[in-house]
Amino acid sequence: MDLKKIFESKRPCFSLEIFPPKDYQGGVETIYETLDGLKAVRPEFISCTYGAGGNLADSSTIEICSIIKEKYGILPISHLTCVNNSKENIDVILEQLKANGIMNILALRGDLKPGQEPQKDFAHASDLISYIKEKEPGFFISGACYPEGHPDSGDLITDVLDLKKKVECGAEHLISQLFFNNEDFYRFRDRCELAGINVPIEAGIMPVTSKQSILRMVSMCGASIPAKLSKILNRFEDKPKALEEACIAYAIDQMIDLISNEVDGIHLYTMNKPYIAHRIFEVIDPMRE
Repeated sequence: MDLKKIFESKRPCFSLEIFPPKDYQGGVETIYETLDGLKAVRPEFISCTYGAGGNLADSSTIEICSIIKEKYGILPISHLTCVNNSKENIDVILEQLKANGIMNILALRGDLKPGQEPQKDFAHASDLISYIKEKEPGFFISGACYPEGHPDSGDLITDVLDLKKKVECGAEHLISQLFFNNEDFYRFRDRCELAGINVPIEAGIMPVTSKQSILRMVSMCGASIPAKLSKILNRFEDKPKALEEACIAYAIDQMIDLISNEVDGIHLYTMNKPYIAHRIFEVIDPMRE
């Protein structure tokens, strides 16, 4: 099944994100352990992050997407960033993806590297989307969106207009950055509707596993921590197991509310921890029927 057909169903999509292990080249078995643990969750697709930053020698994302497709029979989406890639690099990557039968891409700008000049060909994800659609129209392109606004956007109106440009350039599906207050997502969804953005929007949910890691994450992506979650983090920061349990429950509550409000899908940032995905799936899967 392709992504278009998935979103034609009234059943909310449930998808996962994983990342290549840092020691991938010397330890492929770790990604098998992750995927072995995740296959029982029966996701509609699994996306794999792109950490190469323009290093064509690092093909781990494509290799992992191939494993997802060939060994596990699950639809893969390959992340692809552009700010540190030239058109020539992108051409090589697109050919590698096609050769491996991977026709779904999450097109991203990517992070600027401190002390390193970005490449000149792509300034924004919309540039990459336009380039792929013109050069290789057979790819299904997804894009990222930010319920609380992209950190580089001046305001929420500019942010949604920039997002509309992504869709006009060819993005057919959107996955949101993590958020912890569903009202932020609902307000964002309303802005998208007003702007004429009518592609499926999946809500990105990340279960918190440590206070320090989530504080670091939100500082980079511009998400906020509501008072309810802040109290949980402060109360249990020195009790790792209690914190994990409380934050899994928090994520499940978010998802139940999202499903009740007819979300198009939920994209779970697994952090390569299958047991957390299992805990969540057991609760929410019956609610998606």
